[in-house]
Amino acid sequence: MPAIKRWLIGALVLSIFLSLAGVVALDYVVREKFEGKKWSIPARVYARPLELYVSKPLRSQSFEYELSRLSYVQVERLTAPGQWLKNSREYKVFSRGFDFIDGQEKAKKFSLKIESSRVSKLESFSGEDLALLRLEPLEIGGIYPNHPENRTLVSLLDVPPLLGETLIAVEDRGFVSHYGVSPKSILRAALANIRAGGVVQGGSTITQQLIKNFYLDSRQNLGRKILESLMAVSLELHYSKAQILETYINEVYLGQSGAQGIHGFGLASQHYFGRPLIELNSVQIALLVGLVKGASYYNPWKNPARALERRNLVLQIMKDGQLLTAEDYNAAVRLPLGVVTRSRKKLQPYPAFLELVRRQLLQDYEESDLKTEGLAIFTTLDPQAQHQAEKSLSQTLNTLELEHSLTKGGLQSGLAMLALGSAEVLALVGDRKVQYSGFNRAIDIRRPIGSLVKPAVYLAALGEGYSLSSLISDAPVAVRGPDQSVWKPRNFSRQSHGDVPLYKALASSFNQATARLGMSVGLNLVESTLQASGLERSFAVVPSLLLGSLELSPLEVASMYHTFAADGFYTKPRAIRSVQTPQGETLKRYALRSERRFPSSTIYQLNYALSLVMQDGTGQRAKLRNEAEQRVTAGKTGTTNNQRDSWFSGYDGDQLVSIWVGRDDNGITPLTGSTGALRIWADLMSNTPGRSLTMAKPANLEYYWVDSVTGNASGENCRGARLLPFELGQQPQKKSRCEWRKNPVIHWWRKVWQN
Repeated sequence: MPAIKRWLIGALVLSIFLSLAGVVALDYVVREKFEGKKWSIPARVYARPLELYVSKPLRSQSFEYELSRLSYVQVERLTAPGQWLKNSREYKVFSRGFDFIDGQEKAKKFSLKIESSRVSKLESFSGEDLALLRLEPLEIGGIYPNHPENRTLVSLLDVPPLLGETLIAVEDRGFVSHYGVSPKSILRAALANIRAGGVVQGGSTITQQLIKNFYLDSRQNLGRKILESLMAVSLELHYSKAQILETYINEVYLGQSGAQGIHGFGLASQHYFGRPLIELNSVQIALLVGLVKGASYYNPWKNPARALERRNLVLQIMKDGQLLTAEDYNAAVRLPLGVVTRSRKKLQPYPAFLELVRRQLLQDYEESDLKTEGLAIFTTLDPQAQHQAEKSLSQTLNTLELEHSLTKGGLQSGLAMLALGSAEVLALVGDRKVQYSGFNRAIDIRRPIGSLVKPAVYLAALGEGYSLSSLISDAPVAVRGPDQSVWKPRNFSRQSHGDVPLYKALASSFNQATARLGMSVGLNLVESTLQASGLERSFAVVPSLLLGSLELSPLEVASMYHTFAADGFYTKPRAIRSVQTPQGETLKRYALRSERRFPSSTIYQLNYALSLVMQDGTGQRAKLRNEAEQRVTAGKTGTTNNQRDSWFSGYDGDQLVSIWVGRDDNGITPLTGSTGALRIWADLMSNTPGRSLTMAKPANLEYYWVDSVTGNASGENCRGARLLPFELGQQPQKKSRCEWRKNPVIHWWRKVWQN
C-alpha cells in the first residue's frame, strides 16, 4: 500500500506539474503572438493625388469620375467629408484630407468651377482663393503576402463607436464583464440548440472567436474547446478589452476577393462600400456586422435576400439595445444593401501598372518586405488617364474588328502613357481585357517597331550637318550583307519619288530615302543615337535596323520618344514617387533625374518635322475632336512587314502615348500604323485635355521659306513654299523660281513654333 500511495501521489504531482507547465507554455504562446508581429500586411499602392488649381486642364466628366472612384457621395447638402454636390456649373466638395509626404491636407469644404475644360475657380467656403488643393490618392491595389489573406489595419480611433457597440450587442453582450469565457452564454446557446434540434446559436465570446481565428484551426471537438477557453482566459488576463476588440476587428473574416480573403472591418468597408470605415453609416455597419456570422452565406452579391434579412436582424438588435431610435430603424430597414457594383468590388483593377510598380520596387526592396511590412507606395498613375486609355483601346479594337470583318478578340494591344517632362507613367494597358493580370503587353511584348525607328535616323543626320530642306534620294537601294544576301527595301506604295527634302521623306515615311540616309550617316551613328535616346537593350546593328527590325515594348518606345519630346533630355520612365512606412515615415523618394542627350537645335528641328507628320504626313488621319482640333501634336506611325504590327507614338504639350496593335500569334493584319494604333491614339487624345506642343526656339535657329520640291530658298507668297527652321548659316542660298500665290495661307505652325 505505501508503494501504491507513493505512486499515486507522484502521479498526481507530475500531473499538476505537467498541467502547470502546459498552462505556462500556453500562456507564452498567447503572449508571444499577440505582442509580436500579428499579421503580414501587404504594401498598399496609391495613385497620384488629384491636384486642383486655377487653369488646370480638367473636364467635368473626368472630375466626377475621380470623385466616384474615391467613393465621394453626391448629396443635397454637405455634412461630412467624402461628399459633393453640383449647382449649375459649380461643384461644392467636402474633401477628406490626407497625410501627404510634404504635410497634412486637412478635410476642407471648397467650391470649384470648370469652364472650357479648365478649372476657372477654386476657393474655400469662406471665399478665400485657394492656390492649390489636393484630394486624397486613390488606393489602386496591393502587393500581397503568399498566404491568401488581406487586411487594412485600423485602430479603435478609426472605428465608428457604433461599430464596436453593435459588434458587442450582436456577438457578445457580456464582453465587457466576462473574463474570456461566458458560462451563461454557453448555457443559453446549448438550450437553444437542444430546442432547435441542431446548432443554431454559438456560445463563444468575442475573445474565444479571436483565439479560434488567430491561434487555432477550424476543427471542433471537446479538447479543442477546452484549449480555446484556456487561451481566452490567458488573453483576458494580459490584455485590455480595447486591445482584444481592436485585434478582433482587424482579424475577423468578412469575405473573399478572388484568391484573397477579406479580413477585418477596415478592408471590408472598402470591399463592400468603397469607403473608409470611419465614414460608414448605421445601415452599412449593420451589414458588415451581420457578415461575421457567415461571410459566404450572407454574401450581398450572391445572396442579396439572405444578406438583407441578416442586416435587418442586426438593425433590430441595434434598436433593442437603444443604439438606434425607432424612427431611424424604420427608415433603415427600407433601404437597399447599398454595396458597390460587382464590377467595382475587385480590389486590384490595374494589373499592368501594378506589375510595373512591383518590378521597379524590387530594385530597392526585398519582395518579402513588400508583402509583409504594410508599406505605402505612392505612384504616378492618373486614374482619369488610365480610364480613358482603357476605354479608347477597347472600343477602338472592337470597331476595327467590325470594320475589317476580323475574328472578335483576335486583335491585341499594349499602351504606355507618360507625362511630358517628368516621364511619369500616367497609364499602362497590357491587354484589351484591361483587368486581365496575365501577359503584360505594355512592358513584356517585343515586336519590330517599323518606321518608329526613323526619327533616330533623321536626328543622327541633323547632327551631321543635314537640314530639313536637304535633298535626299528616294531611289531604289540594295545593300549586300556579309553573308552575300541582298537587302532591298521598298516604299509602302511601291513607288519611288526621286530627290525629296529631308522633312518630306520623314513626314511621308519613305523607306528608300531613310535607308539611303541611314547608310550615308552610318549604322554606328544611328546605333549611338538610339542608345542616347534611352534604349538600354542590345540589338543587331544591321541595315534593316534603319527601317525598324529593332524589337521593343510600348514602354520602351515611349521612353525613346520622350527624349525627343522633352527637348533632348533623357528621363527614365518612373511609376513610383515615394515609399512610406505604416507610421508615415518616408523611406525613399524617387526624384526626377534628367540628362541632356541631344543639342536643343537638332531636337527642335526633329520635333518640327514630327509635327509635320501629323499635319500632312502619315499621321494626318488623327484629327482630334472638340477643342483639341487646334492642338499641335507630333508623332510617328510604324508598320512592319505584311502589316503584322501597327504602331504609333505621339505627343502634345502634356503627355506622350505609345501604342502597339497586332496579333499574339504574329499573324498578318489589315492594319497600318495610321489605320490601327493611330486610331486609338486619336480617340484617347481627343478625350484627354492637353496643350499644344510648343518648344522654345534656340538662339542659333531661324525660320526661312523654302520650296517644298527643290528645297531652295523661296518666299511666303510663293506657291509650294514651306516655312522651316534652320541653324544659322545652313539656310539654302540658291533661290527657286517663285510662282505668285494670290491668297497666301496663314500656316498653323507659324503661330505656334516661330517664337
